[in-house]
Amino acid sequence: MAPNISRVCVVVLLCYSSFVAIASGEAPKSDTDLLEFPLNLEYLEAEFFLIGALGYGLDVVAPNLTGGGPSPVGARLANLDNLVRDIITQFAYQEVGHLRAIKSTVRGFPRPLLNLSTTSFADIMNNAFGRPLNPPFNPYVNSINYLLASYVIPYVGLTGYVGANPQLQNATSKKLVAGLLGVESGQDAVLRSLLYERKDQVVRPYRVTVAEFTNRISALRNKLGNAGVKDEGLVVPREQGAEGKVTGNILAGDNESLAFGRTPEEILRIVYGTGDEHVPGGFYPKGASGSIATYYLK
Repeated sequence: MAPNISRVCVVVLLCYSSFVAIASGEAPKSDTDLLEFPLNLEYLEAEFFLIGALGYGLDVVAPNLTGGGPSPVGARLANLDNLVRDIITQFAYQEVGHLRAIKSTVRGFPRPLLNLSTTSFADIMNNAFGRPLNPPFNPYVNSINYLLASYVIPYVGLTGYVGANPQLQNATSKKLVAGLLGVESGQDAVLRSLLYERKDQVVRPYRVTVAEFTNRISALRNKLGNAGVKDEGLVVPREQGAEGKVTGNILAGDNESLAFGRTPEEILRIVYGTGDEHVPGGFYPKGASGSIATYYLK
């Protein structure tokens, strides 16, 4: 009888320990990994928005949040109109807050090496169109190009938060992700609204409309993610629109107009641009950081 009693006691103690950890706000290991992973995207967004709007990034604005990680390569001050610069500046400082919030909850990791060069974005657009654009796409040359480049980034993080939320165990973790998701969704909605207003505008010199650019980018992300349709451009077939009634698609959503979710593996396939979570590239030439990402780099 004694051995059985001992085993029961061990199980009870383990269950009690888990309960105490969850109730006290101490994130379990699975939560920590899921909370740390989006730092990769938050670093990317913060640097792209800060440097694009202000000409300098975290090394100037919040060097304490970089963890000593390498400075991004290739980013530069964008040629933006006053409205877009104002909006992107707000986004930039919001991302600084996101980094601080995550790193105040979990330990986190240093900023990974980020490739924000014109070549990095040109490669994405070439892949989206299945041919080299001429001249190569430059995200920093004007407001419309910068908005299209911005369309590439925040939505991926948004779907990651949607995918992570049901996997979280701890109330503190869920509260943090809900707060991050709310603002990331708002950023995506603003970007889509600005682009929707210009959906029929031809992007010079490519003779392609803004709407077609978004549709191509979304199709590429679906292809790279390799998990079905979780991405939609600004104009869709009527049967794919809300309730099958509209072709305008200012917000992306499933058949019930609920946000799509993605796994970390899907996100890595997309941001690497390789379609393989084991093969880094794209924005992360040396790979993303954190337990989840580095597991696939082994």
